[in-house]
Amino acid sequence: MIRKAPLADWLKQARENSGLSQGDVANELGYSSPQFVSNWERGLSSPPIPKYKRLCKLYNISLDEAYNKLLAATLEGVEHQLKVKFFNQSNRKKARKS
Repeated sequence: MIRKAPLADWLKQARENSGLSQGDVANELGYSSPQFVSNWERGLSSPPIPKYKRLCKLYNISLDEAYNKLLAATLEGVEHQLKVKFFNQSNRKKARKS
C-alpha cells in the first residue's frame, strides 16, 4: 500500500482555498511546469523550505501554521519509516529462528 504524504492534501487544499491553479503557483515560484506543484500535492515530493515559505505568502497562511503542519508531517514520516525498519527486521529474525 502506498502512503500519501500527510502534507499533500493540506497543500492542495490551501492552494484551492487561495483560488490559484497549479500553473499559477508554478509561475509564481519560478518553475517552468506545474508538474512540481502536482508532485507535492500527490505526495511524491515536498517543496524545498524556501519555496514552502513562499507558498505561505501565496496561500495566505501563517508561517506558524505551515511550520506546525510540516513538523507533524515530518514526524509522522519518520515514525512510519522507523516502524517499518524495526518491525521488518524483527520479523526477519523471527523467521530465521523458526
